[in-house]
Amino acid sequence: MARKRPPGITFIGPGTVVEGNLHAQGGVRVDGTVRGSLFVEGDLEIAATGRVEGEEVHAQNVIVNGEVRARVFAAGKLILTKTGRLEGDVSAKALDIEAGAVFVGRSVTGEVPTPEAPEAGGG
Repeated sequence: MARKRPPGITFIGPGTVVEGNLHAQGGVRVDGTVRGSLFVEGDLEIAATGRVEGEEVHAQNVIVNGEVRARVFAAGKLILTKTGRLEGDVSAKALDIEAGAVFVGRSVTGEVPTPEAPEAGGG
């Protein structure tokens, strides 16, 4: 039997600009710029040089060292480091904001609602 490979990490390098929505099965690290929504099944890290401008960001855990202008949904933890700037509302199971970080928006912590899957067989 073939072994299933774990999802990899998508790296958006410095100087790279992605225009449009990004969907990833594994983790994502952004050192460049993404102009669009991010849908990440794994963890997301925005490096100090990284920037995200979009409607929504969805990931398991999110670490913001750079700049995010979007609504952020973290199924686990969102960490806003001292070099990070986040402008937008946040929904996360846990939220950690370091001294020196900038956060402009509202936050909801605790259980993060997940979209309900459609019922099989209709009805």
